Amino acid sequence: MTEGGHEIREERARVGELEIAYETFGDPADPAVLMVMGLGSQMINWPEELCERLAAAGLHVIRFDNRDAGRSTVLGEVPAPEFRRVAAGEAEPPYPLSDMAADAVGLLDHLGVERAHLVGASLGGMIAQRVAIDHPDRVLSLASIMSTTGERSVGLPSDAAREVLLTRAPSDRDGYVEATIRARGVIGSQPPDEARTRSFAERAFDRGYHPEGTARQLAAIVATPDRTEALGRLRLPTVVIHGSEDALIGISGGEATAAAIPGAELVVIDGMGHDLPLWALEPVATALLANFARAGSAGPPP
Repeated sequence: MTEGGHEIREERARVGELEIAYETFGDPADPAVLMVMGLGSQMINWPEELCERLAAAGLHVIRFDNRDAGRSTVLGEVPAPEFRRVAAGEAEPPYPLSDMAADAVGLLDHLGVERAHLVGASLGGMIAQRVAIDHPDRVLSLASIMSTTGERSVGLPSDAAREVLLTRAPSDRDGYVEATIRARGVIGSQPPDEARTRSFAERAFDRGYHPEGTARQLAAIVATPDRTEALGRLRLPTVVIHGSEDALIGISGGEATAAAIPGAELVVIDGMGHDLPLWALEPVATALLANFARAGSAGPPP
């Protein structure tokens, strides 16, 4: 694939027993930004336009597929437990969120990156928080986008969004694409960009659709304890970005995250839902660049 005048090459990293698929933008000599995507989502859900924008600002951008998503290792031999049993504490998840955080650190090890700016969206925000908690020496700054603390009373979905979350898409390509478009109409920014959503859904299905993997990731989320106390011990530049119209993780999740982390800045993007629409990419980039600058390893925001 060619973007921004150069070719993006998908590569593989061996991380423990897993293979992690990843792509990079920009000069490896520049400060690193590790982009962590959300539940069942793939690295392509980080828009190339945003990755190129950050790379043009003098950053080495790394996006990757989490375990059980896209072209990274899918743990097909591990059955996915029933969501409700995990939520009730009656079943263990196949892996904890801390393992997904360790995957991210393992990718940094593979790339020879000592410290990176962490940017996570939704589940990716939870993973990025966990990296900052478990591996503070590897993190330059933290950006938690459309995410939450794990405290059960904040960041709650609307009833319609909850139904979307718990409904598995059809297994055929056309059915998957149409279901994704319908889901985006519920949880995404309005009005939805149907053509862009269709393009992303088609690419995602062709790269790898793994509903059982998504169920295992969801189990890791619901089994993870509240991170609020641990977040309160963080001492690093942090920005929390949330859409005012997020139906999947309500804005109280972002507010609670910003309140938990000392010195965190909360940036609310008016009209943004649980997605990254084209019109929101510049305010997101501006907020990220300002936070990177606070860490002292990137230039001032434009």
